Amino acid sequence: MANVTAWLKSFGATLDRALFKIGDTTITPLSLLIFLGTLIIAAVVGRLVRQAIGRYFTRRTDVSEGAGYALERIAQLSIVAAGVLVGLENVGIDLSALTALGAVLGVGIGFGLQGVAQNWVSGLTLLIERPVQRGDFIELGDTVGVVDEITLRATRVLTRDNVAIIVPNHALVTGTVHNLSQPNRNYRLRIPVGVAYGSNTALVTDTLVAVAKANDEIRHDPAPQVLFVDFGDSALAFELCVWLDDPRNEPRIASDLRFAIDHAFRENEIQIPFPQRDVHLKQPS
Repeated sequence: MANVTAWLKSFGATLDRALFKIGDTTITPLSLLIFLGTLIIAAVVGRLVRQAIGRYFTRRTDVSEGAGYALERIAQLSIVAAGVLVGLENVGIDLSALTALGAVLGVGIGFGLQGVAQNWVSGLTLLIERPVQRGDFIELGDTVGVVDEITLRATRVLTRDNVAIIVPNHALVTGTVHNLSQPNRNYRLRIPVGVAYGSNTALVTDTLVAVAKANDEIRHDPAPQVLFVDFGDSALAFELCVWLDDPRNEPRIASDLRFAIDHAFRENEIQIPFPQRDVHLKQPS
């Protein structure tokens, strides 16, 4: 029994042994254990709260998946941050003494991580407001493709060639984004067509409409439309306007329509002209 008592006293003395000091606070092994224990409890509670929020929003149909995910992350990080503060308070560290140090570090880190912080804030904006969602077909500068994944830092876009492009979130928030999937996926495709002067314009119109209606991937409501847009230098300029169900199919459907237009024009003897120039040669006097 005496040995146990002696061991407990020795163990207690070890826990109370000073390791280092932060300001006027002496840090001991016991205070470190208390701090680590507080962090572990905060991490576990944060994870449980995140899972509970996730289950709650899974059953809700009026809240988007992105907004639910953002709230999960915010709740978890808030609990962990609170755990850090409580742990420091339990250790006996005066939090007000860390304010000046935190301000200095914050300025230094802020300059270094300014871009990262900007992307994180933009990521939360995307997840909550959802101007761009997973599965949307977007155009951002030279980047054209389907939104595959949105994280807090960046968004992954898959192009038609199945190439993944990582776009920083701030570019989606501050830049001009053409979202071709919102408010719906209906997309207007325009095919410019030039015919020779002297062509029967009514026949041209009927032929183009017939070509559009023969394509099963063209919407019939709104109906295909043919516009006589201009008297060009070498041709009468027409435009075939059709509606698609999905903008991702635009290149293939446009190609199919051009093949069909060429075939139909040949059958109806409608000529597609090429640029012509009259050259007058003057003889030297």
